[in-house]
Amino acid sequence: MAELTPNRSEVEIIKDKSQYLRGTLVQSLDNGITGALYPDDTQLIKFHGAYQQTDRDIDSERKTQKLEPLYSLMIRIRVPGGVATSKQWLRMDDLADRYGSGTLKLTTRQAFQLHGVSKRNLKSAIKGFNEVLLDSIAGCGDVNRNVMCSVNPQESRVHAAVQKVSEDLSRAFTPQTTAYAEIWLGGKPLHKDETDEEPIYGKTYLPRKFKIALAVPPQNDTDIYANDIGLVAVEKNGELQGFNVFAGGGLGMTFGMPDTFPRLADPLGYVATSEILNVCEAIITTQRDHGDRENRKFSRLKYTIERLGVDAFKAEVEKRAGLDFQDLHAFHFENTGDRYGWSVGYNGLYHLGLFIESGRVADANGYLLRTALREVAQVHDGEFRLTGNQNLVLSNIAPEKKAEIENILDQYGVLDKTFKQTALRQHSLACVALNTCTLAFAEAERYLPTLLDHVEVLLRKYGLETEPINIRMTGCPNGCARPYLAEIGLIGRGPGRYNLYLGAAHNGERLNKLYQEQLDETGILNTLDALFADFSKKRLVDEHFGDFVIRNGYVKATEQGRYFHD
Repeated sequence: MAELTPNRSEVEIIKDKSQYLRGTLVQSLDNGITGALYPDDTQLIKFHGAYQQTDRDIDSERKTQKLEPLYSLMIRIRVPGGVATSKQWLRMDDLADRYGSGTLKLTTRQAFQLHGVSKRNLKSAIKGFNEVLLDSIAGCGDVNRNVMCSVNPQESRVHAAVQKVSEDLSRAFTPQTTAYAEIWLGGKPLHKDETDEEPIYGKTYLPRKFKIALAVPPQNDTDIYANDIGLVAVEKNGELQGFNVFAGGGLGMTFGMPDTFPRLADPLGYVATSEILNVCEAIITTQRDHGDRENRKFSRLKYTIERLGVDAFKAEVEKRAGLDFQDLHAFHFENTGDRYGWSVGYNGLYHLGLFIESGRVADANGYLLRTALREVAQVHDGEFRLTGNQNLVLSNIAPEKKAEIENILDQYGVLDKTFKQTALRQHSLACVALNTCTLAFAEAERYLPTLLDHVEVLLRKYGLETEPINIRMTGCPNGCARPYLAEIGLIGRGPGRYNLYLGAAHNGERLNKLYQEQLDETGILNTLDALFADFSKKRLVDEHFGDFVIRNGYVKATEQGRYFHD
């Protein structure tokens, strides 16, 4: 493991002193004077799956009243590959009422989020989902986070094999510290003569967050190029043979710092399934030892590879793994979206893809989505599969249950909400942003549906309502909803103002590029109106919007992140 550098960042020092993620979390939780955690513990709590937040809508009012901000915790619950049982869904639904804001959020990493959990209820909430075999350790923090996997159970046995690999990877790279069980689950504290060990991560874990995603062509529904490790399944005669391995993807950047940029993962080569854990560990430990621990803005694997060079990085991984990568196997991605509606699998069981706008499961404005899914969970003995696009697949539905489940969803209008949408809305993503994200400059989840109401008028004007253009909005440039891989990307610059990015590939293999800055709603709509008019007249047969804007010179193609700002 790399030696500690003298100019370590503040977070590195906090991790080093934390006694394997313990810090003073127990004391923070016991302090009833404030709803906040101690400052250092706001960093450590991330490794346990939670972020401290405030309600920014009322911060000013509370300050005027000489009250501290209304602190709460967001908890991110890991769901490897997005596969949850009905029992787990019901428990999360219950916890949302008991301890949260009354809603569930399905994330772009196939995880659950609970919002609005007070400090005094945090331990009860975490214990509640652990009782149904879910956990939040490594939901956030400088470790490998929730492992993503394609959600296409109807395709073949290969998907089941790939899902198993995602679960194996999740287990292998879960932190080994006993602090999580000790603090949240009543585990026995370590004796003074005992110590924890982290055989893969070491005492200070990774320099920054780390993400792994698996995909089964032709679907790239996990956006593998946006991940530190992207694994593309290779099959032969209907069986999983191995994976094409990609490394160094990541989408965060900082406005005004051109040295920061989104980046697509580079190909390293092919390895057999039996070697994939070994290879992933080698990539992780290479990042552990060579990643930047001084400036967190440059600590992701993407910058490590930029600094070392792809060839040198690949050689180091091969050395640590004790193998040589083989040449990539041919594959083809078609899109990054989800499939909606009914399908039947190779085993005769049914699957139903549902659209969940911005991943928010709530009963609001007369649409009782949460109630409908609760009733489904009470009769469904298959799985609830969370997708990387914030949607939901009810999978492995027995033939005798199909009509009952369909009737429940039809009664509450859930099927209409899935099918009676424009293709643009079906391909939309939004991060939470305001009012709880501390980093947000502008709205995203609360605003995108309203903006799309206006955009859809333009689509119908030009006969484009069935065109599957992907659009993504975030409240800041950190990239949580993967906006740099959107054919239309909107990134918040300030209240009501967004930068507009165009030209990503529909299948996720190309970044977009800045087209217009600081647009308000009128500016966004006027710009899209002109673009849609041109697209409707000049597009080639089967040409996607992202390809069209490049071919017609609106923006230049961005294949490499280092050229993103050019």
